Amino acid sequence: MEQNNVLIEEISSIKLRTKNAIFRALKTIFLAVFSLLMIYPLYWLMISAFKTNEEFFQFPYALPREWTFDNITRAWEVADMGRAMINSTVVTVIATVLTVFLGALTAYALSRFKFRFKGFLMVFFLLGMLIPIHSTLVPLFILMNQVGMLNTYWALILPYTAFELPISIFLITAYMASIPKEIEEAAVMDGVGYWGIFFRMMLPLSVPAMSTVAILAFLRYWNEFVFALVFINDSKLKTLPLSLSIFSDGYSTDYGLTMAAMAIAVIPTIIMYVFFQEQIMKGMVSGAVKG
Repeated sequence: MEQNNVLIEEISSIKLRTKNAIFRALKTIFLAVFSLLMIYPLYWLMISAFKTNEEFFQFPYALPREWTFDNITRAWEVADMGRAMINSTVVTVIATVLTVFLGALTAYALSRFKFRFKGFLMVFFLLGMLIPIHSTLVPLFILMNQVGMLNTYWALILPYTAFELPISIFLITAYMASIPKEIEEAAVMDGVGYWGIFFRMMLPLSVPAMSTVAILAFLRYWNEFVFALVFINDSKLKTLPLSLSIFSDGYSTDYGLTMAAMAIAVIPTIIMYVFFQEQIMKGMVSGAVKG
């Protein structure tokens, strides 16, 4: 009887190990396939940047027979990508700084203080996430035209910041609410004021959440096209997405130059993600768990 029980336990153990091994194998295969599906468009973009138009159509998925950098240099000169990259950098950096600072300041008030209409304000800010940004193009255009703000950097910086603030407030508020109040009370006992607590304690402690907001905002601003198309007509102020549009008209598209220009444009976002992907994951997980 005892031998039978031992045999049954061994069989159950073998079944469990087999089941776990099959599950791990399936998970590995699924993740590998998913990774390939995510990476392949970027790989295809990069190899297409070094092909001529004829080779692009004849062998769209093959490696270039002869690697040429002519597309890169021509795309850089034709689209004036140097100036466009400076414009995108100015707009993206200023809008990102404003988004993080204003989001953190608002989140500090909402997460650490009790006051009347606090719940209403929180709902009011979060409703901003439900507004389709394209539905605001016409009223924003009229407003900026009346105040003379069209064809300026601020025509992009202010709408970008306004539409990204709700998600930044939501993420940073959830994170700041998890910081123990004893730290803040100890600072008050030492004579530190509210601004001192905000700059010297809350901001350093909220770096993971602010990093997530900054990186998501950077990616959104860097690739934004519609606002830039409507609010910017001066060729000297065109951003990178606008500069890419010159390679395509209503009748034809120069795919070689377009792919080269797109390859140049995505390099900053790739670098940004590679260096700060850990901060993105930390901020998202921290906000999700502690909020």
